[in-house]
Amino acid sequence: MKLFLIVIAVVISTSLLCQSEDTKEQDEDRSGITIGILQGGGSLIGADVEVLITDRFGVQLGGGFLGYGGGLNYHFKPRLKSSFISLQYWNQGIGENFAQNVIGVNYVHRSEGWLTFQIGLGVPLSKGPALDDDFNQPPVMLMYSAGFFATFERGN
Repeated sequence: MKLFLIVIAVVISTSLLCQSEDTKEQDEDRSGITIGILQGGGSLIGADVEVLITDRFGVQLGGGFLGYGGGLNYHFKPRLKSSFISLQYWNQGIGENFAQNVIGVNYVHRSEGWLTFQIGLGVPLSKGPALDDDFNQPPVMLMYSAGFFATFERGN
């Protein structure tokens, strides 16, 4: 788990440092963070950091209390603070607390202010020891979360 967190930190730091400033205006936000319920790979409380790779495509990585995940995002508008479709991987639980991991497609709404929520459908990949043996895992499940979004300000 520590190695995973170190890898996330290195990837995010490298992405933030390597963004091309000569192709974008200085005041344009290219990265942000979402904190909330079922964020960070479906964690009870978690956070996701997103970095725009192009004007519409972004990559997100996150984690939180008993989970981690990531996603590839396509924004409807050419800016970070816009709604998007996301292909996401959620790993809910770690070790003996591992419940399941899921891959799915979500619609993520970002308001003009700070509110964000998502809803979508996912396919469970595996079931862990935290789920009862009698639990009948459905072939498709609902994925959802809600939280607060803020961009990282770029310095001049």
